[in-house]
Amino acid sequence: MRHGKKINHLGRTSSHRAAMLSNMASSLIKHKRIVTTVAKAKSLRVFVEPLITRSKNPSTHNYRTVFSYLRDKQAVTELFSVVGEKVANRPGGYTRILKTGNRAGDNAEMAMIELVDFNEFFEGFNADKKKSSTRRSRRGGSKSKAASKKEETVEVVAEEVATEEVVIEEATVEATADEVVAEEVVAEEAVADEAPENSADESAPESSDEEASEEEKKD
Repeated sequence: MRHGKKINHLGRTSSHRAAMLSNMASSLIKHKRIVTTVAKAKSLRVFVEPLITRSKNPSTHNYRTVFSYLRDKQAVTELFSVVGEKVANRPGGYTRILKTGNRAGDNAEMAMIELVDFNEFFEGFNADKKKSSTRRSRRGGSKSKAASKKEETVEVVAEEVATEEVVIEEATVEATADEVVAEEVVAEEAVADEAPENSADESAPESSDEEASEEEKKD
């Protein structure tokens, strides 16, 4: 019995298990996700997350410590240059295990283990969820459907009243403009009627002066 023994040996010797986890951790760092059994994925998570934590501080000591576990220069370079910068603000929980069902051959429970910050689908989903989420206050509570309908009807009535006022104002402006034009036409007609009388009055004195001059010549 395995009372008090928390390490899953995975049916392998200590050296074989360490080599397998090192190889799986290097593949996870390079490809950002791998498919394996659930038992191996859980053991890999315990193995690789402390190494990712060390990658946040790119010191010589951390480089050598991580290399002693991975034994892969390419994986170590990828870990400190790409993964470490990406997870700099995350306080742990760098990996995610997603179960994918049972394997066809031996019915083993399979899973996909991946780095959380390198899944574009979940990042886009969380961003859309944050944008769509609304903040509600507990004091006011959520409005009832009747209240929301009442507000909508009030807004519609207000818009109709505003449009009617605009139409009335335009009609009054047109009426005043027509009245002004009519007054101007009447004034012009009155001026035109007075013009011939004035011309007749002006021509009368001239004729009287001509008659007086003719009478003087006769005398």
